[in-house]
Amino acid sequence: MLTKTFGSAVQGVNAYTIIIEVVVSAGTGFNVVGLPDNAIKESQQRIEAALKFRGYRMPRTKVVVNMAPADIRKEGAAYDLPIALGILHASQQLNSERLSEYIIMGEMSLDGELRPIKGVLPIAIQARKEGFKGIILPKENAEEAAIVNNLDVIAVGSMQDAIDFFEGRLDITPTTIDTRDLFQHSVNKYSADFADVQGQENIKRALEIAAAGGHNVIMIGPPGAGKTMLAKRLPSILPPLSMQEALETTKIHSVAGKLAGGGLLSTRPFRAPHHTISDVALVGGGSNPQPGEISLSHNGVLFLDELPEFKRTVLEVMRQPLEERRVTISRAKVSIEFPANFMLIASMNPCPCGYYNHPEKECVCGPGVVQKYLNKVSGPLLDRIDLHVEVTPVTFDQMTATRKAETSADIQPRVDKARQVQETRFKDYADIHSNAMMPPQMVKDVCQISEAGRMLLKTAMERLGLSARAYDRILKVARTIADLAGTEEIQIQHLAEAIQYRSLDREGWAG
Repeated sequence: MLTKTFGSAVQGVNAYTIIIEVVVSAGTGFNVVGLPDNAIKESQQRIEAALKFRGYRMPRTKVVVNMAPADIRKEGAAYDLPIALGILHASQQLNSERLSEYIIMGEMSLDGELRPIKGVLPIAIQARKEGFKGIILPKENAEEAAIVNNLDVIAVGSMQDAIDFFEGRLDITPTTIDTRDLFQHSVNKYSADFADVQGQENIKRALEIAAAGGHNVIMIGPPGAGKTMLAKRLPSILPPLSMQEALETTKIHSVAGKLAGGGLLSTRPFRAPHHTISDVALVGGGSNPQPGEISLSHNGVLFLDELPEFKRTVLEVMRQPLEERRVTISRAKVSIEFPANFMLIASMNPCPCGYYNHPEKECVCGPGVVQKYLNKVSGPLLDRIDLHVEVTPVTFDQMTATRKAETSADIQPRVDKARQVQETRFKDYADIHSNAMMPPQMVKDVCQISEAGRMLLKTAMERLGLSARAYDRILKVARTIADLAGTEEIQIQHLAEAIQYRSLDREGWAG
């Protein structure tokens, strides 16, 4: 007897429906075909043990499981449940005509209990798109799948629950959540706040500009100056996630299995990988390509602390994603694209001892060591970072000041206002939402400057030895400063402030 059940395979951040055909016929053997990996081939042992534990029998005749389409590689143990139900139906131990109405996914233990799986959100989105009535999956994944409306999310704890549901002995109420209500109640709630930071007003100003225009930032200063503390508070002044952004970000985290509590992400991600990270872990990849840290930072912040300590190959692979805002992972049979629209925040000490340019402590590094240390970060990468900010230590008077610092709630409305100006400016461009995303050809039209501003910029470029890319970056930052000030034109003071944020360029710092 031939039985068809339906599962799903995730490639990149998208899912594809898999037809699982099971035939029980005369003969012997258990065969799985259709490009399965070892985890699927081993499913026979798990399924056989679970069936026996629950009082069912594994057919002692020939069982063939075909997973179509055969040109898509299927990976993982999440196909245990649809294969098991297909075997039961094909061997006439399960009587139900509703198997074809649902996408079925779940990894089984030896006693038939179900374990959570990865990539549930894109699977649920695809199930609704293809007109399935619902999705059968482990209880732990129910909230995540329930983000998708107009789809019955049937949460089961074991294979027996699924069997009882299909045979009508168990009535399971579909899991539902009010996504928008849940999202509105938890959106933009952060534990870190700029009110915790005493002093460092110039750094706060730079981060406000970065947040308003979506610019990348590098902070350079001695140990204990507050670089990490400031970086961790940047998401708290970014505009709240829109529902579309939240869905995009949640899909990526779902595929990577990073949704701890399930449900929709309501705050912008902040990722801070250790400097021992590999290039594959940063940009994504593997035999079954998975999103890396830069994709997990999509619509959020990627913080690289102690930038020169990262391997050079790791830093260089970020060049293209910083420009393209996506990562393409190519393999012999497949090419997968992950979104990577993130803000890069980096920090570093000025030298190995950490005290070059310190107002009080003396640097003990030898001649040329400072420049050699800075050279660990390549010029092309540094060129792609819009704001270079020198962080100085906080004085005792600043640390003990009783005056309250500006809170994130005070700063965020200014950032929101500037972002709204940019949304209006770029309303006709689907892929551009902030000044930092402008392509070079658009910069000339949007960032026009006066003759005095042009002469100021010419002088700065000659003295600092800036590249053509740095020229564009300065104009973009100046445009953001003007947006924060609420002016149509880029004035000379806006340009001057933007130029000072290039002070760490090669020829302008530790030269």
